[in-house]
Amino acid sequence: MLAAERRAHVLTAVVDRGAVRVSDLANELEVSEMTIRRDLEYLETTGELSKVHGGAVRSTATTEARGVEPPSSLKAAREPGAKRVIARAALDLVEDGMTVAIGAGTTTLELARALRGRAVDVITNSVTIFEVLTDPADDTVDASAVQLTGGQRTPSDALVGPLANAALERYRTDLAFVGTHGIDPDAGLTTPNLGEAETNRKLLGTARSVVVLADHTKYGEIGAHLFAEFDRIDRLITDAGLSAADRRRLADVVTLTIADGSDG
Repeated sequence: MLAAERRAHVLTAVVDRGAVRVSDLANELEVSEMTIRRDLEYLETTGELSKVHGGAVRSTATTEARGVEPPSSLKAAREPGAKRVIARAALDLVEDGMTVAIGAGTTTLELARALRGRAVDVITNSVTIFEVLTDPADDTVDASAVQLTGGQRTPSDALVGPLANAALERYRTDLAFVGTHGIDPDAGLTTPNLGEAETNRKLLGTARSVVVLADHTKYGEIGAHLFAEFDRIDRLITDAGLSAADRRRLADVVTLTIADGSDG
C-alpha cells in the first residue's frame, strides 16, 4: 500500500470514528506502530487531525473556504464509494490503445487504480496517480506507458505551474479525465487554486474529448478560479446522490452520466 493510500485510510477512520488508536490502525493496515505515528504526524501538520496520547482525533480546523484547497487525503475520506462507482463508469469510455490524460484528484485516482494493467498510455500531473500506475510491486503495469509532468505540488496533489503547463502543451490525447472542486450550472467548473486552474486548462487542451469526474457533493460549490465552461466539457460523470432537480439543471448544460448506469 502506498503512503498516500495508507494515510487516506487513516484519515477515513478518524472521520468515521471520531478517534483512533495507533495500535488498532497498525493491526488493520499490517504495518508498524511507528509507521502509523509518522502518518499521524504528517496528517497533523496538514491540519487534518489532532494527535492525542496513543492515537488521534478529528481536527476542528478542517473547514473550507472559497480560496482554500483542502489536502488530498482529507478529500479522499469523503464519499469513497461514490468515487469508485464514478471511476467504474469512466472506465467504460477507455479503449485499449488510447492515450489519456488524467488530472489530479481523488476520484481520478480511483480511475487510475482501475486502469492498472490496461494497454493505454497515460499523461498525468499527479504524483499519486503516477505512483499507482507505476507501482513496481504490480507486475501487470507498464511504467514506460506513464508520463508525469513536472511542476509545483499543491495541497490536492497536483503538479502545476510553468513546467507542468509547458509539458502538457506537447501532448495530444484521446481523452482527458479531470476532477473539480466545484460544479455550478452558472459558474462552471472551478477550483480554489489559481495554478491548478491554469494547468487544468492545459490538460483539457490536450484532448479530443473531455470528461469530468465529480461526486454529487461538488454540486453547488464554487471555487475562486474558473477552469472550464460547460461548452468545453463533453461529459460529466457523477453519482446517484445528485438530486433529480440538480440532474435536470446539469442536463441542460452538459451530457450527464449518472454512475449507476442511467443518463440524465
